[in-house]
Amino acid sequence: MSVHRGPHAAEAVFRPVRPRNAFEETVERLLQAIRLGVVAPGERLPAERDLAARLAVSRVTLRDAIRAVADAGYVESRRGRYGGTFVADDLPASPRPRRRAPLPGADIEDVLTLRRVLETGAAQAAAARSLSPSDRQHLRVRLTDVAGVAAGEEAEYRRLDSRLHLAIAEVTASPSLTSAVADVRTKVNELLDAIPLLAVNIGHSNDQHHTVVEAILSGDAQTARVAMAEHLEGTEALLRGFL
Repeated sequence: MSVHRGPHAAEAVFRPVRPRNAFEETVERLLQAIRLGVVAPGERLPAERDLAARLAVSRVTLRDAIRAVADAGYVESRRGRYGGTFVADDLPASPRPRRRAPLPGADIEDVLTLRRVLETGAAQAAAARSLSPSDRQHLRVRLTDVAGVAAGEEAEYRRLDSRLHLAIAEVTASPSLTSAVADVRTKVNELLDAIPLLAVNIGHSNDQHHTVVEAILSGDAQTARVAMAEHLEGTEALLRGFL
C-alpha cells in the first residue's frame, strides 16, 4: 500500500546540487539515498528526466553519476518495458578501514551535537503535530522493519535504522528539517562504519526506538524528546569509546 509521507524523504535527498561540483554531488546524493534507505534494494530510482530536474543537473551529468555508482555495485540498469535504474539487491559492504588515524575529538563532537539538536527537536516536533493516518502507518512500518532485522545482517540494520530516524523527521512536515537530518545522518553513519555493530546495543536500540515512536504517536512531545536524547546518548558513548 502506498504511504503518504508529508515532506517525502526523496525530496529531501534529491534536491538541487551545486553546479561547481555537479558530478561529485550527484554521486553523493545517489549514494545517500541508497544508504539511508530512501530507495531500498530492488527499488527503481526516479526516471532519468525527473531525477535530473530534481537535482538540477544535465542528463549527461546524471548518466555519468549513475554509471559511477553502478560500477561501484550500488545500482544496475534493466532494459525493457519495466526497465530503469534499480538499486542492487545485494549492496556492497560499507567500507570499514582496518587502520585509521584517530578522528579529532572536536570533529566528532561537532557531528554529534548537530545530530542531538536536530533529532531531539524532530522527535518533539513530530509528537506535537496532529499526525495523519498515513504518517502513523509510516512510523509503524519503519519501526517494524528495523526491529525485524535478523542476526548477522548488520548492514541492513544500519540502513533501516537510518530510515526510521529519517521517517521521524519526515512526519514533522518540515522539508528543511528532513534535509538536515538526512545530511547529518550520513555523517554519523560514516563514523559508525568505523566501529563494531554490537548485538546487545541493537536490542537496546530497538527498545528505545519503540519508546520514541510510541511517544510520538501518543502526542507526548516531552517524552519523545527525552527518549530520543537517551537513545542518541547510547550511540554517542560507543563512538567516543571506540574513536
